[in-house]
Amino acid sequence: MKNQTFIKGTFILTIATFVSKVLGSIFRIPLQNIAGDAVLGIFSLVYPLYMVALILSVAGIPIAISKLISEARAQNNAEEIERIFRTASLLALSFGFLSFVVLFGAARPIAEWLGGEQTRLSIMIVSTTLLISPYMAVYRGFFQGYEDMRPTAVSQVIEQFVRVVLILAIAYYMVGHHYADDLIAGGVMLGSPLGALASLVYLRFLYVRFVKKEKSKTDYRLQTFWETGKTILSISIPIAIGALSMALFNLVDSVSVPLALKWGDGENVNYLFGLYSRGTSLVQIATVFSSSIVLPLIPLLSKHLANHDEQSAREVIEQSYEWNHFISWPIAFGAAALTVPINIALFTNAEGSVVMAIVLFSSGFTSLALLSTGILQGMNESKKAAAFILVGCAVKFAMNVLLVSLYGIMGAAISTLLVYALLFILNTYSIRKSVFFSLRMRSVATLAFCATVMALVIACPLAFVHAQQWGRFASLMYVAAATLIGAGVYVGLALWLGAVNMDKFRSMVRKKL
Repeated sequence: MKNQTFIKGTFILTIATFVSKVLGSIFRIPLQNIAGDAVLGIFSLVYPLYMVALILSVAGIPIAISKLISEARAQNNAEEIERIFRTASLLALSFGFLSFVVLFGAARPIAEWLGGEQTRLSIMIVSTTLLISPYMAVYRGFFQGYEDMRPTAVSQVIEQFVRVVLILAIAYYMVGHHYADDLIAGGVMLGSPLGALASLVYLRFLYVRFVKKEKSKTDYRLQTFWETGKTILSISIPIAIGALSMALFNLVDSVSVPLALKWGDGENVNYLFGLYSRGTSLVQIATVFSSSIVLPLIPLLSKHLANHDEQSAREVIEQSYEWNHFISWPIAFGAAALTVPINIALFTNAEGSVVMAIVLFSSGFTSLALLSTGILQGMNESKKAAAFILVGCAVKFAMNVLLVSLYGIMGAAISTLLVYALLFILNTYSIRKSVFFSLRMRSVATLAFCATVMALVIACPLAFVHAQQWGRFASLMYVAAATLIGAGVYVGLALWLGAVNMDKFRSMVRKKL
């Protein structure tokens, strides 16, 4: 029964995470269509900073309290559950308020580090989310401790849906009334705190109904806060380190790319960063699918290693890598081959297509880096995973400054490709030192060959037409038709050449789940 609950919870969270991440990524396309590349650039500069502050303020508390509440439930200790919840709430409110004060108070100097004065209002407005989100996250952890994943799943979707609707509605209204770009960017940031507030209201409603049946009266003192707080933080801080890692890459871009662009002509920084952000927006969508596919496998890795079952752990790692290679490379090659019609269909013109093609191709390494980072965390190596990310951040900062100074915004795209490849290599080397597994290079090479053939097939007609002059509808129709044809070519060729054993994968999933 517990195993069924685990599988059901994992499935619910996987679907909700997929939906919320797609909503959280794809809205950038209509935002750019409505408000333009400059507004998208300001948004993309500020948002990674907010995400880093949010992760630090939440500090892994939801996962920590879910673990502690689950243990208290096993002992039928209702008083301990209430103490855990109260302490976590105080910690979250404190961290959130402190993060808000720092971000809001330092908005001016932070704005100068990012894209200039135009980003200051956006920083100030989005910082208010930190007063809500950490406290909201405590409620998610509370319900997870009762093995009920539905509140977390539904609240994620509510938050993103409200946020996206408000962002687009505010952008449409403000553009229609001819507001300046910095005011529009600040206005759309209101979607973040209001989305978080909607999620909090929903979770609070569920909590009030729940505690009417379960609540226990208990004394709560300062000593209780210190003791329980230390326990929560000892669990949550390593989790926060691992969760913070990927957000840092985007923050490095927000700081270093504008800096290097200013060293050039110093003009149109927000606009150029907006062009670069066209590709990164789509990469997020591409990696959501592949990371969601392997998400249910990663918890199994922790279970097998805890039981000293290295053979099963090896199977999980090998199959996770194989499946991610199978999905990631056709997306990377295909998206790069279709960059021009994709750019026109989604962003109205073909500007920055070369930059976008490099960023889209990097999605293959990005997906594999996300997977390998998750595997390291599943192996209780979150500190090592975070260390590799920090190394990658240092390398990316240096490469951004150098390459953007030399090649403009294309340099940022090249550094993204190289750094994610480096992260994937470092992670894989570290994983193999702990659990030696087969890289299956022949299969990977075959998949890359299949993806290359597929890309040539769908890109070949573009060599005989002027795709840059197409309209949005024609571009969209070509992308849709090419996607269907490309998928058929890739899957058929991969199966014919034996690049992936689908029967073995299905058998493994049935056996483990």
